[in-house]
Amino acid sequence: MSKEIGLCLVYRDMWQSSGKYMPRKDQLVKVAGPIVEMGCWRRVETNGGGFEQINLLYGENPNRSVREWTQPFNDAGIQTQMLERGLNGLRMYPVPMDVRELMFRVKKKQGTDISRSFDGLNDTRSIINSIKLAKKGGMIAQAALCITHSPIHSVDYFVNMAGTLIDAGADEIAVKDMAGIGRPASIGKIVAGIKAIKKDILVQYHGHSGPGFSVVSSLEAARAGADIIDVGMEPLSWGTGHADLLTVHAMLRDAGFSLPDVNMKSYMKVRSLTQEFIDDFLGYYIDPKNRLMNSLLIGPGLPGGMMGSLMADLEKNLVSVNKAREKNGEPAMSQDDLLIKLFEEVEHIWPKMGYPPLVTPYSQYVKNAALMNVMQMNKGKERWSMLDDNTWDMMLGKSGQLPGPVADELKALAKTQKREFFEGDPHSLYPNELEKIRGEMKEKGWEFGEDEEELLEYAMHPKQYIDYKSGKAKKAFDEDLAQRKAAASAPAAQAPSQTPAMAALPQTLMVDVNGEAFRVTVSYDGDSQPKSTSETQATPQPSSNGHTQEILAPLEGKFFATKDAGEKAIKPGDVIKKGDTVGYIEAMKVINAISADKEGTVVEVCFKDGQEVYDDDVLVRVKS
Repeated sequence: MSKEIGLCLVYRDMWQSSGKYMPRKDQLVKVAGPIVEMGCWRRVETNGGGFEQINLLYGENPNRSVREWTQPFNDAGIQTQMLERGLNGLRMYPVPMDVRELMFRVKKKQGTDISRSFDGLNDTRSIINSIKLAKKGGMIAQAALCITHSPIHSVDYFVNMAGTLIDAGADEIAVKDMAGIGRPASIGKIVAGIKAIKKDILVQYHGHSGPGFSVVSSLEAARAGADIIDVGMEPLSWGTGHADLLTVHAMLRDAGFSLPDVNMKSYMKVRSLTQEFIDDFLGYYIDPKNRLMNSLLIGPGLPGGMMGSLMADLEKNLVSVNKAREKNGEPAMSQDDLLIKLFEEVEHIWPKMGYPPLVTPYSQYVKNAALMNVMQMNKGKERWSMLDDNTWDMMLGKSGQLPGPVADELKALAKTQKREFFEGDPHSLYPNELEKIRGEMKEKGWEFGEDEEELLEYAMHPKQYIDYKSGKAKKAFDEDLAQRKAAASAPAAQAPSQTPAMAALPQTLMVDVNGEAFRVTVSYDGDSQPKSTSETQATPQPSSNGHTQEILAPLEGKFFATKDAGEKAIKPGDVIKKGDTVGYIEAMKVINAISADKEGTVVEVCFKDGQEVYDDDVLVRVKS
């Protein structure tokens, strides 16, 4: 009798590996029925990862989405699963233990059966806490091995890690090949090694198709004893996403495995609806190149789950890079040129940063460090001249134990900046704070929500939740989407290096009027012709003189005067020294501290909290 094997549709990951956003609640509910009717699914990944955060970013309530989206699968007996990031929960930085405990309880109440828990550093201490908390919340605890390829990450490394997690009570093991760079033979050996430890433990293989290994890896995993294979489906399979259902289904059948038939009428309905969602608005945040497979990804090993946001970020980064090149009389760089430079820099710095597995959030940290290095060196500055605090915390051990040692040059830089390495349990650095957050919500008059789900959202994503509650997030998203649609529909005659989205980016100009400098933000249409100026950002600035110096923004993003409660913002009259923090720029999912490269008395802080800044904008003026 042939062995039965199950399939899981990673519908949530399909979208996040392709672009920036997920479908709205009404769209998810619309597609759920046809997915059930396909008749071939044992599981569906419905939420987790960035799902909650990106719902808040476009003004939707993720809690209602999760409840209504999971219900049809619960009713049909199809298991639902989510992805969570261990110490980081559902965000990019550490979460206190009591908030993590609430997360598992809420997600189970909302209809999610299985928690796939991983730690971005493969630190088993963090995953073991997730196992305990998931079980306490009534969920199936699936522990994930983050697959990467390096001299450190051997088959034995992963098999031993799985043994530790099984001993700690994991119900299931996920072989999470988030970049698709696990070599097929090694994937098979890892699965076989897990089954040798505990024959009846469920093993689920998750592989992205990016560099092209994942179909063979799926077969090797199945032959070695894997029980479930994760797949995507058209029009969001392949590329930075996952191997396609129909391909994997046919391959496994041919290899002698038993699988349910695919109801092709329902398959075409799901395919059509997914395309409908792309055409509605989601396609404006999907770079076409993310639909392509690319063997260049074998080198840097960047995961599919971050490629959507990476390509969107590169649009803005390219504008900054080419501004600097133009100043130096150098030819403009194409997006492909910048991408290759980024990949090369990732390969160069990854070992120096301790070989963190390239999975969220640490793939973002390595990518961000590489991109900032490329941009800073493009301006003639030193490598490592700008590293955000989250990246430092990872290298210092405050997020967990790195697989490899940090390079001497980074240790020396840490010493220069008076940063100390930490060797203890990172959980001890993040004390419980749920009661404090309850108090904040009471003061604001906000309800905790059904099963305290609103409390969870505020605790997990405080800034995004505030913007969602105020309507600010939806307003900003609607404006951005309208701009992208206008740019895409305009009769384009753009510069060769620009995409439609890049041409629509506002440009900041400094205009001198009767001896006074004014900052003006200009939006462009598809023909690169000015279509509007932003009066709200046209702010008069004092003219500089021989005694006044400017501290410039090193990258684009949103400016904030402070990061933490209790921190004092600089103001006119303050005296600052070189190296002092003068503000923060939120970009590429992290907060970047901006250090003064000038000293003197502050004359002016040029931006307010939340305002967009661009590379080389004047942030602060000081008088020496």
